[in-house]
Amino acid sequence: MLRKASAVWKGNLKEGKGTISSDSGVLKDTQYSFSTRFENGIGTNPEELIAAAHAGCFSMALSAQLANAGFTAESIETSCAITFDKTDAGFTLTKSALTTVAKVPGADQAAFDKCAADAKAGCPISRVLNTEITLDIKLV
Repeated sequence: MLRKASAVWKGNLKEGKGTISSDSGVLKDTQYSFSTRFENGIGTNPEELIAAAHAGCFSMALSAQLANAGFTAESIETSCAITFDKTDAGFTLTKSALTTVAKVPGADQAAFDKCAADAKAGCPISRVLNTEITLDIKLV
């Protein structure tokens, strides 16, 4: 399996502009810039895309862990907040905070907690991130 995306940047850091595209076509010349990354400009940025990837990956990993434990989730809703700080090494992703609310008929809290911890550890995006990952989960 191979997934590909590309970026084009034109100009200097502060006034320049770029676009991001994915081979799937979901992202096609999607705008990003200094203002979308470091201010509140309209468009996307790499950190937002990482947050979306981590939320989606964790939700799927949790679904798989629940299935392995004999449960089927009715719904799994995950949000992810990426913290992007300036450190001595330069701008760095310092934290990925996952927040999940799941409705899983028949699951008790202990089984759900184990599935969530295993999903957090096993999610491919979790494994690629070199940062602190926190998880706030709620079974409803």
